[in-house]
Amino acid sequence: MRWSTKSRYIIYMSALHLVLILLVYNLLFQNKLFFIASEIFLLLSIAASIQLYRNFMQPNEFVRSGIEAIKDKDFTIKFVPTGKGEVDTLIEVYNLMIDQLREERTKLNEQHFFLEKLIAASPISIVILDFDDRIESFNLKAVNQFKINPVDLKGKKLSEIGLTLFTELESLPDGESRIIKADGIETFKVQRSHFMDQGFRRSFLMIEELTAEMLESEKKAYGKVIRMMAHEVNNTLGATDSIIQTTRSYLVNEMYTDLNEALRIASERNMRLTMFMRNFADVVRLPIPAFEEVRLDLLVKDVALFMQSFAGKKQVTLEVLEPISITLPIDSGQMEQVLVNVIKNAIEACKKNNRIELLLTDRNLVIRNNGKPISQNESDQLFNPFYSSKADGQGIGLTLSREILMNHGFHFSLKTNEDGWTEFVILF
Repeated sequence: MRWSTKSRYIIYMSALHLVLILLVYNLLFQNKLFFIASEIFLLLSIAASIQLYRNFMQPNEFVRSGIEAIKDKDFTIKFVPTGKGEVDTLIEVYNLMIDQLREERTKLNEQHFFLEKLIAASPISIVILDFDDRIESFNLKAVNQFKINPVDLKGKKLSEIGLTLFTELESLPDGESRIIKADGIETFKVQRSHFMDQGFRRSFLMIEELTAEMLESEKKAYGKVIRMMAHEVNNTLGATDSIIQTTRSYLVNEMYTDLNEALRIASERNMRLTMFMRNFADVVRLPIPAFEEVRLDLLVKDVALFMQSFAGKKQVTLEVLEPISITLPIDSGQMEQVLVNVIKNAIEACKKNNRIELLLTDRNLVIRNNGKPISQNESDQLFNPFYSSKADGQGIGLTLSREILMNHGFHFSLKTNEDGWTEFVILF
């Protein structure tokens, strides 16, 4: 058993005075005067020992009370000087320490409050991870942008969220930034960094969406090129075709039949090239949607019926799966063009006995097929201007569809799922 200083002091003083009492009794008991004087001295000594004990213990009481206050994180308790030098020095040091701790705590709380407000109001999505790289919290921008519930996702890995973007972010090294395209259209700049918490590193992610800026810059670049090309090509083709037609009008003699036929083919080629350039120009000249309330389910059925013959030639089944009745403010002509482009691409990706299904709900329209899947490389390039995976493709359809859907404010994606079905999803 380990004795405390307090216990040892009491035992020592008790033993010392007991020995003195016995000595006084044995030596001075016969001399009453000295005996009484010695007893009075011993009583005064006991009283002095008790007082000294209290004086020694008083700083300990202050220290104990101070420690309890610090444990309870109560930095408002301060001690009043007692008039005793040693104790007052201790009280002065303690009060100074408490003042400094209170100031530091107030400063840290203010900084923490400021950072919370800054993170919450940030226009950039922020994801904070814990010590094990699991999700700790999202700011408001991230919650709204990715339509996620932070309570359900707390404690999960980034790859467990179920979004392509976050799956790619799990392997992003600390201190690096990267431009990532998600679902072929949305573009994000992501930076991973860290901060120190209780002496350990914790990571956080800053996600900035660049889709609008990238597409606007991209559109300005290819728009300028297309307008220049269209101007030069149309001027040249117009003059060339005029010369060809004039020349043909003089070649009426049968001896010039072959030459006349060659000029006819050249003229038709000019017309096809003119149409080719017109298709490119349509992307740049796309008008602002003329919104009107339209029964989207009827529009979907009409387009499916229109495309049935094209699907039938390839022996592909095209079916609308019990669409609900839904009315939306859209430009029916532009949306019809989108549906025709998407269904046409789906038919071209299918082989004999493949299926194309159109599913309309109050939240989205899904056009899905079980034909040729889209590779990861193709998925990253699909919505790039004028990219086509087909040998004779111009890449006009998806570029035009992208512009129409974005002008309508609809989100969309195109990818092949794990089950092998390729889905073009339009979110209203």
